[in-house]
Amino acid sequence: MKIIRFDSVGGASGDMILGALIGLGVDVDELNAELKSLIPDKFLIKTKLWQSHGINNGIQVEVEIPEHHHHHGRNFNDIKTLIEDSALASEVKAMSLKVFTALAEAEGKVHNKAAGEVHFHEVGAVDSIVDIVGCCLAFSKLGAAAIAVSPLPTGSGTFKCQHGTYPLPAPATLEMLKLGLRSAPTDEPFELVTPTGAALLAILPKADIGDDATVSKSSDSFGHRELNNRPNLLRASLYENNAAHNGKCRLTVLETNIDDSTPEIIGYAFNKLLKAGALDVWTQPISMKKQRSGILLSVLCSQNLKAELLELILTETTSFGVREYEVIRHCMEQRFEEKETPYGKVRIKIASYKGKDLTSSPEFEDCAALAEKHNIPLKEIMQKALI
Repeated sequence: MKIIRFDSVGGASGDMILGALIGLGVDVDELNAELKSLIPDKFLIKTKLWQSHGINNGIQVEVEIPEHHHHHGRNFNDIKTLIEDSALASEVKAMSLKVFTALAEAEGKVHNKAAGEVHFHEVGAVDSIVDIVGCCLAFSKLGAAAIAVSPLPTGSGTFKCQHGTYPLPAPATLEMLKLGLRSAPTDEPFELVTPTGAALLAILPKADIGDDATVSKSSDSFGHRELNNRPNLLRASLYENNAAHNGKCRLTVLETNIDDSTPEIIGYAFNKLLKAGALDVWTQPISMKKQRSGILLSVLCSQNLKAELLELILTETTSFGVREYEVIRHCMEQRFEEKETPYGKVRIKIASYKGKDLTSSPEFEDCAALAEKHNIPLKEIMQKALI
């Protein structure tokens, strides 16, 4: 299992997180190409080498956009539509929507509005949308399962925004910090942690780095402000858990017996659980007491998502209670490679055991998108991808 640890010296913002992920090995040209399906506005993610306070060979990212697009805000529903209508992979869409939903709920709480009514000013601009979705896409491309985050340094004083002068941290950032992020105040009179940066670090799945994990890569990403007493630096380290590489990891199974629901409700909950990050969801028919027919709903998930998925089961189904138990999963290592077909690129998932490739399969979402685009049978795309 791959885990990315973020160590912050100078705070965290969307562009700093994106730079850190690019520094770990994500191709910026691929990001630009895939994100073009997301947003109609012109943009270009650009990187350059940067150094500060004696730290050399860092990276700095900027989303370059035409001047007249810089302050174009959007509301939450506009952004939701952009993401859902894009050609991005389903897991990237789901993660991006979770980040924007958290931001909308935070802004709604601050301004006493429903999340769907929130109009994003800074966060709705093109560069912020590219930062957030770009980070979710880069996280997926790295094949990471989770992140770990050091305490985040926060600035002191006030800052100006569309609504006036606010104290630091910004109200929306403060709401994000309440979602389990640790922070520590500093004497830097700047906004060090932005709402975008805090939302990404709060929403991306978390996991502890095991004792047998080792660092395979690291990168230093710099922000655009020069701080007084420290580098404006966010470091990312890619840890690889050796136990997971040996095909073994600890997971949680949540399960419940349901005998008073409809197939539609079960199906709706099934899909929501997958979108929320469940590794697998399945149902099977069972006979319950008094010979009532029922459904056993089972959810396999990482331990850090247990509480969230438990709440989802209880709120979306008619269950009165949920059992949980820990399991050990033995699985093969997985990686993705891209295959060029006559209809476009398809990611191929390859599974290996003890260093030997044993099986491969084309990604369904990629094949389905191409089948719809070219109006040809899905099976034909899948067959071409495996040739």
